[in-house]
Amino acid sequence: MALRQQVQSLAEEAICPICLDFFTDPVILDCGHNFCRSCISQCWEKKEINSCPECREEFPERNLRINRALANLTEKTRKLNLNRKEKESKLHCEKHQEELKLFCETDKKLICLICRDSREHKSHNFLPIDEAVEIYKDQLKSSLDSLTEKKSAVLETEQKQKGKISEVREQSSSLQTHITSEFSKMHQILTEQEQRLLRDLREEEERILETMEKNLREIQENLNSIEEKLSKLQKQMEQKDELIFLKEEAFRKRRISDETHSLSVSAAALSIGKFKGPLQYTAWREMINSINPGEYIRRHVFQK
Repeated sequence: MALRQQVQSLAEEAICPICLDFFTDPVILDCGHNFCRSCISQCWEKKEINSCPECREEFPERNLRINRALANLTEKTRKLNLNRKEKESKLHCEKHQEELKLFCETDKKLICLICRDSREHKSHNFLPIDEAVEIYKDQLKSSLDSLTEKKSAVLETEQKQKGKISEVREQSSSLQTHITSEFSKMHQILTEQEQRLLRDLREEEERILETMEKNLREIQENLNSIEEKLSKLQKQMEQKDELIFLKEEAFRKRRISDETHSLSVSAAALSIGKFKGPLQYTAWREMINSINPGEYIRRHVFQK
């Protein structure tokens, strides 16, 4: 306890008031206060006036003198502090405050020499700590070796499982490519059938409409002729001169008899059955003809 207090008292003298740790390269100011060289330098870098962080005394110049005595004291204090912590780190018996030197195999616990002779541990088996450590390290090594073998086996299983997963993914990717390719072929067949039907429909429409539109032009020409004649007849009706009226009437009858001819309506229908029939069945039948069943059977039946 006395050693602890002495070390603590020395440590207080060896602590920098800025970083609150042991002095590193301690320097002394003109006012007598000590600081780590790096601590006071950093402190003054942030200020325009050089002043002591402890007493606030100001200095016109940055006069930092090495304090070798304090540096030596700090080093000795640091060593004492380490030795004290090392001693305090040793385990002691909670009941007797003695150092733990034995291992009770019966209770599986560390004990001191007084505990060994107590009634609580009567007839128990004891081992020195270093010997117990060696024995249990051997046991631990055996467990470690066993667990290492298990780890290797699990790693091997893991790699096999990853391999199987990779195989399934590769197989799935290959099948996706196959499906896309096969349906692309079917899409192409259907597209070709659709374009062929649309082309046939346009050609048939053009062929039928050509005759109808020609007949329509003849009808419209005849209609224009009739309207022209009606206009002339109307003017003739309005003629006041009787001689001119009779002359025009005779000429009109002769001309009408020469131009008279019959008109009719041209009619035709599209092949509805071809373009409106069971197109899906027709397309399916043509698609079946494009499939090679022998190749399918060879690849998917006999290879199994």
